[in-house]
Amino acid sequence: MVLFNYIIMCLIFGTTFLAIKVGIDAGAPPFFSAGIRFFLAGVILFVFMVWRGKASLSLLLKKEMFLTGFALTFGVFATLYWAEQYLSSGIAAVLSATAPLMILLLQTTITRKSLPAISWIGCLVGLAGVILMLLPGLTITFSSVWLMGCATVLFGQVFYSVGTVYSRSVIQRFQDSSPIALNAAQMIYGGALLLILSLFTENVHVQSMGTPSAIISLVYLIFVGSMMGHTIFYWLVAKTNPVFPATWLYISPLIALSLGVMFYHEPLSVMSLVGGITIIIGIVLINLSNLKQLLVKKQNVMGNVSHHR
Repeated sequence: MVLFNYIIMCLIFGTTFLAIKVGIDAGAPPFFSAGIRFFLAGVILFVFMVWRGKASLSLLLKKEMFLTGFALTFGVFATLYWAEQYLSSGIAAVLSATAPLMILLLQTTITRKSLPAISWIGCLVGLAGVILMLLPGLTITFSSVWLMGCATVLFGQVFYSVGTVYSRSVIQRFQDSSPIALNAAQMIYGGALLLILSLFTENVHVQSMGTPSAIISLVYLIFVGSMMGHTIFYWLVAKTNPVFPATWLYISPLIALSLGVMFYHEPLSVMSLVGGITIIIGIVLINLSNLKQLLVKKQNVMGNVSHHR
């Protein structure tokens, strides 16, 4: 059941980038569609958790929910949705995979602990991958807007890294609340902030949101991408550990890259593909020690099961 849910989660997270692209190409305003997605998903999930007695309405009054919502939903997805107006979904997905690199650098800055050599190598490999991915836009057909889109996605991962590091302390502080409820609360705040941004920056027309592609994209992202995907993620955290579910970052970007090329005919240069794979290799090297611990734990569990048989 764990492996099945893990595969489903990777597929879901791998398809959300293309779903965002489909909605934006259909004319949906990026900030408004992102805001509606997360606000509705957050409200539905939060009401469900309150109904089940696993969350309290007072949770919405905590400043921690606003701060995590600002970083993890508003900061990350305002930049991603805006950038996907100018980038392919696959490129956006792979650039988003740089998040663990930024988390590592942030944690190192905060704790002032020296990194293992393999982690530094992973950082350099990941950086090389980003450069390789950006090269086609710099040399083949220079596009300042395309480069700005890439830079915006990378900037969004700074919000993700700050939010992730901060949310770990928030989860410890609110141990009586379900992580799913905490995630729902921050999505409500993040979605509301995105809608406020849309109010001041976009002209929202019913016609643009009412096209079949825009509606299907939004419904999919609300119920499958935000609600189902994140619920499975936290279920896996509870059943395994925080490291294992996070390995979706090694798999889902490549799924997104493949889906964009196969089903949406997105262009992909050989250099960008090599850059994408290089980024993933760098991320694996950064997290090599965690992955080794994960494998050891898995072998120990399998050994205990065999012993009891």
